Amino acid sequence: MKNIAVIGAGTMGNGIAHTFAQSGFKVQLIDISDASLQRGMDTISRNLDRMVAKEKISEADKSETLGNISTFTDTKEGVKHADLVVEAATENLELKLKIFKQLDDVCNENTILATNTSSISITQIAAVTSRPDKVIGMHFMNPVPIMKLVEIIRGYSTSDAVTNTIMDLSKTLGKVPTEVNDYPGFVANRILMPMINESIETLYNGVAGVEGIDTVMKLGMAHPMGPLQLADFIGLDVCLSILNVMYDGFKNPKYAPCPLLVNMVMAGKLGVKSGEGFYDYAESRKAEKVSDQFSK
Repeated sequence: MKNIAVIGAGTMGNGIAHTFAQSGFKVQLIDISDASLQRGMDTISRNLDRMVAKEKISEADKSETLGNISTFTDTKEGVKHADLVVEAATENLELKLKIFKQLDDVCNENTILATNTSSISITQIAAVTSRPDKVIGMHFMNPVPIMKLVEIIRGYSTSDAVTNTIMDLSKTLGKVPTEVNDYPGFVANRILMPMINESIETLYNGVAGVEGIDTVMKLGMAHPMGPLQLADFIGLDVCLSILNVMYDGFKNPKYAPCPLLVNMVMAGKLGVKSGEGFYDYAESRKAEKVSDQFSK
């Protein structure tokens, strides 16, 4: 396996492309516009600069990594020689189904199709293709170049051979792959999102403030980041989407999103990406100032 195509140059997509390219793979990074691709490449370059500054890699390593990445706005051209395609588009079911239908049409019959979805059914995605045995989940964690875990999610029809190939491939990236089965939220988000949602409920019910909740979890439970700060970092819209997927999948009220989360998303308070969530990021991305809404 030498050629890896990545669909989407956003936060997860450019991180996945960076990681494969740094490990010596040829990467075809695909997005709908040159501007999106340029932003993605700029992010990769900045992240590599930070690694050079910390003496984790050399300038030659940076140049080699960037040289391993080619960019495309034409999906058919971008996946032409791909052994593996990793889809990292927005967490939207209709969009992912559309992408996988297209990939199934234009990719070589032996190409493995992976999705970086954090909650959507691999089985449902695979069902729109003629190769469900070759469809699998590769749920990388953010930031991809740093975080070691990759959830490897088997769909109902994913073959043993494809699963073993992707497990081994993940190890060559320096990652720790963990195989899980295809149920809403998988493992990471099935455990994480209810905790985040309960933290928002705790704030909503006036039990404690933003800093108090995050401090309890950081100092009392040894979490490196409080759950409300983490929600801001993930994106409140993404948290809401994942909770809705789990609620729809299990029909269990424990997954129902907190009304405060729903209102914040409707108001465009999405966390770091919008400049405000539970914290105000106008001056710093380090969650140093609680949003005015919660500081009164």
